[in-house]
Amino acid sequence: MGFSVAHTAFTKQAFEMSDAISDAPCFSDYMHLDELFPNAKFIYLSRELNKWVPSITMLLEKMAPHLDLNTGKFNPILKRSFHRTFSDVLPLSSTALAGCYLKHEQAVFSYFKNSDNFLAIDISEPDSLLKLKQFLGVEIQGNTCFPKLNIGRQVANWKEYKHPNKINSNLAGKEHRKYFDYSLTPLK
Repeated sequence: MGFSVAHTAFTKQAFEMSDAISDAPCFSDYMHLDELFPNAKFIYLSRELNKWVPSITMLLEKMAPHLDLNTGKFNPILKRSFHRTFSDVLPLSSTALAGCYLKHEQAVFSYFKNSDNFLAIDISEPDSLLKLKQFLGVEIQGNTCFPKLNIGRQVANWKEYKHPNKINSNLAGKEHRKYFDYSLTPLK
């Protein structure tokens, strides 16, 4: 749709250069980001629990060694986001993960209940892409359904995508690679 996109954003420069950011830290820090970017639009992608639980289990099992706060190789903001959101699910169990999902969903819906800048969609539903385009004010052309991606064990690797609108999560700016730790920014 022509947006500059960062799959994750860990530096101030990555936030400033992106039109859209998904994943970490958005799922854990949406309240802080809403305060820092008051005109931002937030899109919550919902999913049936029976499809989400196996998917997140596979992801967390794969990521677990790299999420350790002391020895994990992932970015500190990514580790903090995952620990903040999934701290109650270890050891991994379907019941704990389902509870985590429902707790998170309820918190997000409660926070944005009176917001005009919030959309919740399930991208597997017909016309979900149409709803997204309408919410974003993007001209509606072509398909109104999202393509089928990340099915089964075929999870896309963001690093593999090359596109001129892709923003590096660790983009250096005048503050170099200073992490944008908005989690420490006090709420007003």
